[in-house]
Amino acid sequence: MAIAVRGSRGGGSGGVGAGFRSFFSYRIFISAMFSLLFIVTVSVLLTSRPPTTHHHSSLPGGANVYMHRTFLALNSDPLKTRLDLIYKQANDHITLVKAYAAYAMRLKLENSRQLKMFDDLAKNFADLNSKPSYKSSLFETDGNLDEDVLRQFEKEVKDRVKFARSLVAESKENYDNQLKIQKLKDTIFSVSELLGKAKKNGALGSSIAAKSIPKSLHCLAMRLVEERVAHPEKYKEELPKAEFEDPSLYHYAVFSDNVIAVSVVVRSVLKNAEEPWKHVFHVVTDRMNVAAMKVWFRMRPVEGGAHLEVKAVEDYSFLNSSYVPLLRQIESAKMQRFSAEKTMENVTKDGSNMKLKNPVSMSMLNHLKFYLPEMYPKLHKILLLDDDVVVQKDLTGLWKIDLAGKVNGAVETCFGSFHRFSRYLNFSHPLIKGRFNPKACAWAFGMNIFDLDAWRREKCTETYHDWQHMNEDRTLWQLDTLPPGLLTFYSLTKSLDKSWHVLGLGYNPSISMDEISKAAVIHYNGNMKPWLDIAMNQYKNLWTKYVDNDMEFLQLCNFGV
Repeated sequence: MAIAVRGSRGGGSGGVGAGFRSFFSYRIFISAMFSLLFIVTVSVLLTSRPPTTHHHSSLPGGANVYMHRTFLALNSDPLKTRLDLIYKQANDHITLVKAYAAYAMRLKLENSRQLKMFDDLAKNFADLNSKPSYKSSLFETDGNLDEDVLRQFEKEVKDRVKFARSLVAESKENYDNQLKIQKLKDTIFSVSELLGKAKKNGALGSSIAAKSIPKSLHCLAMRLVEERVAHPEKYKEELPKAEFEDPSLYHYAVFSDNVIAVSVVVRSVLKNAEEPWKHVFHVVTDRMNVAAMKVWFRMRPVEGGAHLEVKAVEDYSFLNSSYVPLLRQIESAKMQRFSAEKTMENVTKDGSNMKLKNPVSMSMLNHLKFYLPEMYPKLHKILLLDDDVVVQKDLTGLWKIDLAGKVNGAVETCFGSFHRFSRYLNFSHPLIKGRFNPKACAWAFGMNIFDLDAWRREKCTETYHDWQHMNEDRTLWQLDTLPPGLLTFYSLTKSLDKSWHVLGLGYNPSISMDEISKAAVIHYNGNMKPWLDIAMNQYKNLWTKYVDNDMEFLQLCNFGV
């Protein structure tokens, strides 16, 4: 305050002059500051201008990129911003294909072509800016860019980018493990579905082929019947021979409606028998084929003094619906409907085991094996042979085997967990679960030596009838003859050496020829029977060599063997 008073006292003109000086000094200061700010701004703009030659090995990022492009737009040709973006896109794809190439090299892919394509693509990107036309017009010019050249450069970059993306997309599954795993899962699932359908269709087709009568076989039966009609005097009924009931001889039972198959069985037995005159064959067929069967064996008598009789199922009067449960069930309308429905259901669900769906398994001809003691009451032992077997050795040793009180002598078919009782029987049913062991080893029909005296003692036919009654609704087993056989002869079967009976020639292509050559009997069980076109060629000649090719009707019917 004292300074102010003294100042005012000093005179009015002095105070005003000091005020003007202060005001002008302030304006000079402000002007100087603005001038300095302008100089700094100009300096920054001048120093921030990019060089005329582009080195784009690395590009600025973040806020610097924004400032860089802003100053570029202010101080240079606008096309250079576009060039910068195109070049950056190319640079990004160079990095991408180089990464894939490095990964391919680390994985050591067998597809070297793909690795070479990645390397070449990276080089093409890198060499693009080295072209003289682009280098002089785009990257080393101080003036404005040529838009036509830039457009051409952009087109080439985009073409390479498009190719790079397609190559990466095509090759991605080789590098993306999750994608690769998912694709493999999808492929496995799809192939599995196709395989399942193919198996069902193949099994159904094979079953139809197996159960249908070939044209040549039908022709043969018709020719034989025609022969009987044309020459009835040649084929009069003969009186039964005493040998048919002689227990000291070797007796065989063959049940079939296939003339040529029965002929091969009989011929193969006798060709390998040491004493063929001691062998007796009991052939049983249905009413439709009995005439053809009799004519065949009258025209082509058995060799070596052996004996053979042919009968029809109807010749055994005790086999009627009042005694046989199966016949009563077949006559039942309910059973017929169930059989048809179950056949279609099983064909749809499972094409791998067509035997269960075969209507022949419901025929009486297929169940005659359970009535052997009553069919041949004076015999002590009999050998059951299926019509799809071939005998390769003398079989008389089977009658000499001590069955130790057992009824059935058979070769067991189980190995590991296969062909055990659990496969054939319903162990969820209390009648089965409480009486049988699911791991018990199964055996096969086809070559079975039966002690008929032990059979009668154990009352096996009655046991079979009981099980057939209990299975009328088909809840214990499906349509087949082996399951009731397993139940009937449970604990009454003696296991024979496997060399007596080798199975599987009708479905298994992997049986060794060494095993087959050592077998006494080979069995074409399965759908690929040797008299069909679908037979397996590696086994067919073992059957055809026993076909009687001198039979004139075989030639007339073009029987393809």
